[in-house]
Amino acid sequence: MSVPDYQSFMLPVLQIMNDQKEEISKNELIDALIKKLNLTEEDIKEMLPSGIQTTLTNRVGWACTYLKKALLLESTKRGYCKISMRGKELMKTKPKVINTPFLEQYSEFSAFRASKKKEPPVETPSEALDAAYENLRDELAAELLGKLKKISPSFFERIVVELLVKMGYGGSRADAGKAIGKSGDGGIDGIIKEDRLGLDVVYIQAKRWDRTSIGSPDVMQFAGALQAQKANKGIFITTSKFTEDAKSYVSQIGSKIVLIDGELLTDLMIEHNVGVSVVALYPVKKVDSDYFEEG
Repeated sequence: MSVPDYQSFMLPVLQIMNDQKEEISKNELIDALIKKLNLTEEDIKEMLPSGIQTTLTNRVGWACTYLKKALLLESTKRGYCKISMRGKELMKTKPKVINTPFLEQYSEFSAFRASKKKEPPVETPSEALDAAYENLRDELAAELLGKLKKISPSFFERIVVELLVKMGYGGSRADAGKAIGKSGDGGIDGIIKEDRLGLDVVYIQAKRWDRTSIGSPDVMQFAGALQAQKANKGIFITTSKFTEDAKSYVSQIGSKIVLIDGELLTDLMIEHNVGVSVVALYPVKKVDSDYFEEG
């Protein structure tokens, strides 16, 4: 099964809390929920798109937050909470479901909801923010790939140099740039240092192609060029895609060839700020619990 949405956690959270005589920590609560809902190891490890927090921890956290807003749960100390008297009275009625519409019967929760301009029906606010970011990134990647397919081959090669240098290859940009586009030797477009000391080199194939896919024959030609140079490391970069046969081929040969298609190329460009600029920053803050610890 997949991780339930945050509203689906509300009733199980109260049921577990109601069975506890004392307060319970957030970690203990999550462990109990894992057992109660038979969550798999895959469910437990699932991360939000941001990679900062697990989906399970995030959704349980928001379920608890909303239950606290309805005064069904109450915090006792940092990282601990317990069911309130109101929560215990509710559990005596054996509710079949608890969700945000259900919590509207409590004036405190209604007031909290009224203060919000928009409430996502299923996603937590953190997930909604992550999803919006991912959508913006996908749109940026698509626009970036469109630009790459329209530029000249020489300009594309310069962009490849810029990216590889920012990723830590080639020493200085000037040193790296001297190698690209100069070889012209059997399918090799250039050579770049693997590190700043030049202890090893990487051979590059950089093709601004708009074909549907690149098959194994093209990759074989590049591999053959590497063998002719007695080289064992290469990067094949393109704005197109690679077929499964091409991917299978590079996994079976002795030379180490990394295939970078248009999708991965744009991801790397965005990650290393090549051809993109920051429009706005939205810091996400949380309460500093240590600040409120009285010494």
